[in-house]
Amino acid sequence: MSAKNKLQRFADNEVFPNVIQPNFEEIFRKDYTLKNNWRASYWKNDLPIVLELGCGKGEYTVALAQKFPNKNYIGIDIKGARFWRGAKTALEAGMNNVAFLRTRIEFIDSFFGKDEVDEIWITFPDPQLREKRAKKRLTSPRFLNMYLGMLKPNAVVNLKTDSKELFDYTKSLLEYNQQEILIATDNLYNSPYCDEVLSVKTHYESYYLTQGKPITYLQFRISKTIEDFPEEED
Repeated sequence: MSAKNKLQRFADNEVFPNVIQPNFEEIFRKDYTLKNNWRASYWKNDLPIVLELGCGKGEYTVALAQKFPNKNYIGIDIKGARFWRGAKTALEAGMNNVAFLRTRIEFIDSFFGKDEVDEIWITFPDPQLREKRAKKRLTSPRFLNMYLGMLKPNAVVNLKTDSKELFDYTKSLLEYNQQEILIATDNLYNSPYCDEVLSVKTHYESYYLTQGKPITYLQFRISKTIEDFPEEED
Protein backbone atom coordinates (compact mmCIF):
# COMPACT_ATOMS: atom_id res chain seq x y z
CA MET A 1 0.00 0.00 0.00
CA SER A 2 1.39 3.41 -0.95
CA ALA A 3 1.87 6.12 1.64
CA LYS A 4 -0.69 8.24 -0.22
CA ASN A 5 -3.35 5.50 -0.02
CA LYS A 6 -2.60 4.92 3.66
CA LEU A 7 -3.00 8.61 4.42
CA GLN A 8 -6.31 8.67 2.53
CA ARG A 9 -7.56 5.72 4.56
CA PHE A 10 -6.59 7.45 7.79
CA ALA A 11 -8.52 10.51 6.64
CA ASP A 12 -11.56 8.41 5.73
CA ASN A 13 -11.51 6.71 9.14
CA GLU A 14 -11.68 10.12 10.81
CA VAL A 15 -15.09 10.76 9.25
CA PHE A 16 -16.53 7.24 8.95
CA PRO A 17 -19.43 7.07 11.45
CA ASN A 18 -18.71 3.40 12.18
CA VAL A 19 -15.07 3.95 13.21
CA ILE A 20 -14.07 4.82 16.79
CA GLN A 21 -10.52 6.06 17.38
CA PRO A 22 -9.88 7.14 20.98
CA ASN A 23 -6.82 9.14 21.93
CA PHE A 24 -4.27 7.45 24.16
CA GLU A 25 -5.12 9.84 27.00
CA GLU A 26 -8.77 8.72 26.88
CA ILE A 27 -7.97 5.10 27.71
CA PHE A 28 -4.64 4.84 29.50
CA ARG A 29 -5.36 3.69 33.04
CA LYS A 30 -8.92 4.92 32.78
CA ASP A 31 -12.28 3.84 31.39
CA TYR A 32 -13.38 5.02 27.97
CA THR A 33 -16.66 6.92 27.86
CA LEU A 34 -18.51 4.07 26.13
CA LYS A 35 -17.55 1.44 28.73
CA ASN A 36 -20.78 -0.02 30.15
CA ASN A 37 -22.68 2.23 27.74
CA TRP A 38 -22.30 0.64 24.32
CA ARG A 39 -25.92 -0.45 24.08
CA ALA A 40 -27.43 2.75 25.43
CA SER A 41 -25.11 5.35 23.92
CA TYR A 42 -23.69 3.81 20.73
CA TRP A 43 -25.98 1.08 19.44
CA LYS A 44 -29.16 2.38 21.06
CA ASN A 45 -30.54 -1.16 21.28
CA ASP A 46 -30.25 -4.20 23.55
CA LEU A 47 -28.85 -6.64 20.98
CA PRO A 48 -25.88 -8.93 21.81
CA ILE A 49 -22.39 -7.49 21.34
CA VAL A 50 -19.76 -9.61 19.58
CA LEU A 51 -16.08 -8.65 19.33
CA GLU A 52 -13.47 -9.68 16.79
CA LEU A 53 -10.01 -9.11 18.23
CA GLY A 54 -7.20 -8.36 15.80
CA CYS A 55 -9.75 -8.04 13.03
CA GLY A 56 -7.31 -7.15 10.22
CA LYS A 57 -9.32 -6.09 7.18
CA GLY A 58 -12.57 -6.82 8.99
CA GLU A 59 -13.71 -9.68 6.78
CA TYR A 60 -15.00 -11.78 9.66
CA THR A 61 -16.67 -8.84 11.40
CA VAL A 62 -18.57 -7.84 8.27
CA ALA A 63 -19.45 -11.41 7.23
CA LEU A 64 -20.84 -12.28 10.66
CA ALA A 65 -22.79 -9.02 10.82
CA GLN A 66 -24.36 -9.82 7.46
CA LYS A 67 -25.35 -13.31 8.61
CA PHE A 68 -26.66 -12.17 12.00
CA PRO A 69 -28.32 -8.74 11.74
CA ASN A 70 -29.78 -9.26 15.23
CA LYS A 71 -26.32 -8.85 16.79
CA ASN A 72 -23.91 -5.91 17.03
CA TYR A 73 -20.32 -6.52 15.88
CA ILE A 74 -17.18 -4.59 16.76
CA GLY A 75 -13.91 -5.29 14.95
CA ILE A 76 -10.88 -4.25 17.00
CA ASP A 77 -7.38 -3.63 15.65
CA ILE A 78 -4.62 -1.08 16.03
CA LYS A 79 -4.07 -0.85 12.27
CA GLY A 80 -6.77 1.44 10.97
CA ALA A 81 -5.51 1.35 7.38
CA ARG A 82 -6.38 -2.35 7.35
CA PHE A 83 -9.87 -2.28 8.83
CA TRP A 84 -10.71 0.69 6.59
CA ARG A 85 -11.76 -1.93 4.06
CA GLY A 86 -14.30 -3.52 6.39
CA ALA A 87 -15.60 -0.16 7.57
CA LYS A 88 -16.09 1.07 4.01
CA THR A 89 -17.79 -2.19 2.94
CA ALA A 90 -20.20 -1.99 5.86
CA LEU A 91 -21.05 1.64 5.09
CA GLU A 92 -21.60 0.95 1.39
CA ALA A 93 -23.90 -1.95 2.32
CA GLY A 94 -25.88 0.23 4.73
CA MET A 95 -25.09 -2.05 7.67
CA ASN A 96 -25.94 -0.48 11.02
CA ASN A 97 -24.74 -3.35 13.22
CA VAL A 98 -21.00 -3.00 12.51
CA ALA A 99 -18.37 -0.79 14.13
CA PHE A 100 -14.58 -0.73 14.19
CA LEU A 101 -12.49 0.28 17.17
CA ARG A 102 -8.87 1.33 16.74
CA THR A 103 -6.90 0.34 19.81
CA ARG A 104 -4.42 -2.18 21.13
CA ILE A 105 -5.97 -5.32 22.61
CA GLU A 106 -3.89 -4.61 25.74
CA PHE A 107 -6.32 -1.78 26.50
CA ILE A 108 -9.54 -3.70 25.88
CA ASP A 109 -10.62 -3.66 29.53
CA SER A 110 -10.82 0.14 29.27
CA PHE A 111 -13.67 -0.27 26.77
CA PHE A 112 -15.98 -3.01 28.02
CA GLY A 113 -17.46 -3.59 31.45
CA LYS A 114 -18.81 -6.56 33.35
CA ASP A 115 -21.27 -8.74 31.37
CA GLU A 116 -21.19 -6.30 28.43
CA VAL A 117 -19.89 -8.72 25.77
CA ASP A 118 -21.76 -11.79 24.48
CA GLU A 119 -19.08 -13.46 22.36
CA ILE A 120 -15.46 -13.04 21.26
CA TRP A 121 -13.72 -14.09 18.04
CA ILE A 122 -9.93 -14.26 17.78
CA THR A 123 -9.04 -14.82 14.15
CA PHE A 124 -5.48 -15.57 13.04
CA PRO A 125 -3.61 -13.57 15.69
CA ASP A 126 0.17 -13.36 15.87
CA PRO A 127 1.00 -16.63 17.69
CA GLN A 128 3.98 -15.03 19.46
CA LEU A 129 5.87 -18.32 19.26
CA ARG A 130 9.00 -17.30 21.13
CA GLU A 131 8.72 -18.40 24.75
CA LYS A 132 9.61 -14.95 26.06
CA ARG A 133 6.61 -13.53 24.16
CA ALA A 134 4.06 -16.04 25.49
CA LYS A 135 2.40 -13.37 27.65
CA LYS A 136 1.60 -11.42 24.48
CA ARG A 137 -0.52 -14.25 23.06
CA LEU A 138 -4.18 -13.24 22.88
CA THR A 139 -5.06 -16.47 24.70
CA SER A 140 -2.52 -16.07 27.51
CA PRO A 141 -3.83 -15.82 31.09
CA ARG A 142 -3.37 -12.04 30.98
CA PHE A 143 -5.81 -11.66 28.10
CA LEU A 144 -8.21 -14.46 29.03
CA ASN A 145 -8.71 -12.79 32.41
CA MET A 146 -9.48 -9.50 30.67
CA TYR A 147 -12.12 -11.29 28.60
CA LEU A 148 -13.54 -12.93 31.73
CA GLY A 149 -14.14 -9.48 33.18
CA MET A 150 -16.37 -8.42 30.27
CA LEU A 151 -18.05 -11.62 29.02
CA LYS A 152 -21.53 -12.61 30.09
CA PRO A 153 -21.86 -15.90 31.98
CA ASN A 154 -21.68 -18.88 29.59
CA ALA A 155 -20.47 -16.67 26.72
CA VAL A 156 -18.10 -18.35 24.28
CA VAL A 157 -14.69 -17.45 22.89
CA ASN A 158 -13.68 -18.64 19.40
CA LEU A 159 -10.06 -19.07 18.33
CA LYS A 160 -9.40 -19.71 14.65
CA THR A 161 -5.74 -19.98 13.69
CA ASP A 162 -3.28 -21.64 11.35
CA SER A 163 -0.82 -21.99 14.24
CA LYS A 164 -0.88 -25.51 15.65
CA GLU A 165 1.44 -24.23 18.38
CA LEU A 166 -1.05 -21.56 19.49
CA PHE A 167 -3.91 -24.07 19.27
CA ASP A 168 -2.04 -26.59 21.44
CA TYR A 169 -0.95 -23.92 23.93
CA THR A 170 -4.48 -22.58 24.34
CA LYS A 171 -6.07 -26.00 24.62
CA SER A 172 -3.52 -27.11 27.22
CA LEU A 173 -3.96 -23.89 29.22
CA LEU A 174 -7.73 -24.35 29.27
CA GLU A 175 -7.39 -27.98 30.34
CA TYR A 176 -4.90 -27.01 33.05
CA ASN A 177 -7.49 -24.55 34.40
CA GLN A 178 -10.37 -27.03 33.99
CA GLN A 179 -12.27 -24.80 31.60
CA GLU A 180 -15.02 -26.01 29.28
CA ILE A 181 -13.88 -26.72 25.73
CA LEU A 182 -16.88 -26.97 23.42
CA ILE A 183 -15.09 -27.65 20.13
CA ALA A 184 -11.46 -28.50 19.40
CA THR A 185 -10.21 -29.50 15.96
CA ASP A 186 -6.73 -29.24 14.49
CA ASN A 187 -8.08 -29.48 10.93
CA LEU A 188 -11.28 -27.46 10.62
CA TYR A 189 -11.93 -28.16 6.93
CA ASN A 190 -11.64 -31.87 7.51
CA SER A 191 -14.03 -31.92 10.44
CA PRO A 192 -17.81 -31.97 11.01
CA TYR A 193 -17.74 -28.43 12.47
CA CYS A 194 -17.18 -26.38 9.32
CA ASP A 195 -20.54 -24.63 8.92
CA GLU A 196 -21.37 -21.40 7.08
CA VAL A 197 -19.91 -19.33 9.92
CA LEU A 198 -16.62 -21.16 10.30
CA SER A 199 -16.13 -21.35 6.55
CA VAL A 200 -15.83 -17.56 6.30
CA LYS A 201 -12.25 -16.94 5.15
CA THR A 202 -10.10 -13.95 5.96
CA HIS A 203 -7.36 -12.66 3.66
CA TYR A 204 -4.72 -14.40 5.73
CA GLU A 205 -6.66 -17.64 6.00
CA SER A 206 -7.01 -17.88 2.23
CA TYR A 207 -3.25 -17.44 1.92
CA TYR A 208 -2.51 -20.09 4.55
CA LEU A 209 -4.79 -22.56 2.79
CA THR A 210 -2.91 -22.08 -0.49
CA GLN A 211 0.23 -23.02 1.46
CA GLY A 212 -1.42 -26.27 2.56
CA LYS A 213 -1.58 -25.27 6.22
CA PRO A 214 -4.50 -26.82 8.16
CA ILE A 215 -6.75 -24.40 10.02
CA THR A 216 -7.42 -25.10 13.69
CA TYR A 217 -10.43 -24.05 15.76
CA LEU A 218 -11.26 -23.87 19.44
CA GLN A 219 -14.51 -22.79 21.04
CA PHE A 220 -14.50 -22.50 24.82
CA ARG A 221 -15.90 -20.80 27.92
CA ILE A 222 -14.04 -19.01 30.71
CA SER A 223 -15.65 -19.40 34.12
CA LYS A 224 -12.89 -18.41 36.57
CA THR A 225 -9.57 -16.62 36.83
CA ILE A 226 -7.03 -18.32 34.59
CA GLU A 227 -3.73 -19.32 36.16
CA ASP A 228 -0.55 -19.67 34.12
CA PHE A 229 1.38 -22.91 33.86
CA PRO A 230 3.77 -23.42 36.78
CA GLU A 231 7.32 -22.41 36.03
CA GLU A 232 9.70 -25.30 35.50
CA GLU A 233 12.46 -25.61 38.04
CA ASP A 234 16.03 -25.59 36.78
